[in-house]
Amino acid sequence: LALLREGDWFGITTMAVGLSALQSVLEEGNKDDWFGSPFIVKLALLAGVSLSLFIANELLVEKPLIRLRLLKIRSFGLGTVAAVFIGFALFGSIYLLPAYLGQVQRYNAEQIGAVLAWTGLPQLLLIPLVPKLMERFDIRFIAFVGTAIFAASSFMNTTMSLDYSGDQLFLPNVVRAVGQALLLTPLSAISLGSVAPQDAPAASGISNMMRNLGGAVGTAVLSTIVTKREQFHSNIIGQSVDIARVEVRERIATMTDYFMAHGMTDPAGARHQAIIALGKTVKQQALIMGFSDTFAVVGIVLVLAGIALLLTGKPKGGAATGGAH
Repeated sequence: LALLREGDWFGITTMAVGLSALQSVLEEGNKDDWFGSPFIVKLALLAGVSLSLFIANELLVEKPLIRLRLLKIRSFGLGTVAAVFIGFALFGSIYLLPAYLGQVQRYNAEQIGAVLAWTGLPQLLLIPLVPKLMERFDIRFIAFVGTAIFAASSFMNTTMSLDYSGDQLFLPNVVRAVGQALLLTPLSAISLGSVAPQDAPAASGISNMMRNLGGAVGTAVLSTIVTKREQFHSNIIGQSVDIARVEVRERIATMTDYFMAHGMTDPAGARHQAIIALGKTVKQQALIMGFSDTFAVVGIVLVLAGIALLLTGKPKGGAATGGAH
């Protein structure tokens, strides 16, 4: 009973309410046009107020639920910032790749799984070697190299075309897997190596929570970026698809002949179908370009994570080994 009375119940309540509201905002925001929806606005205000009260409470009370004061430690604070960015990219990539294959290439779940399955093999081979690398090299360098490789895999996906499918994704996926294998364990060691051993459990909880929060934010933000960039590119391409242009008229005529040769007897109906097909082609190309832009955003976020890692101090090694996972 004494432990229950000493519990940080105000912190527990404000964190639960704030994170629940924030999760709802992130999950429903893109579908409901974000702050164009009164419901999303109310949830966002509730999340903002609750999380602000939670942070203030955790910094002031004697026995907080989450020891946010640990973020004042340079390496741990910067390592946590890097963890947020990496969570953004990690969970964002997990969202983007299946979404691209499903929406653009029309892959089913089994085909998507076959494309993504190859990412596990490099990790199985490399992860057992990472501790050996950490014994021989500065772990900040290992984490930075892993982040750079991860970022490179994202930038490899910025030149997508209609023919960019499972075979073309093989190399970027393998590169991404190598980067992730080199990154995750050293990242934990960098953050936890700067805190006292008795603070390692609390620090590990903060780092993992912030990485997952970065992932939730990343998935929502990247989903919105895909939508907005698709609309942008669709408008730009649409301005060029003008019926007054000779190329457009020739394309419609060719497609009309195609439909006439495949069963349609009404020329007007065939022309209508040709225009619809041309519109779908524009939309599909705009969607591909939207995904390409979004992968570029993931790459930029990883560059920021790499910079944060380089700014951390050299770990002391006290809590790093025990808390790295």
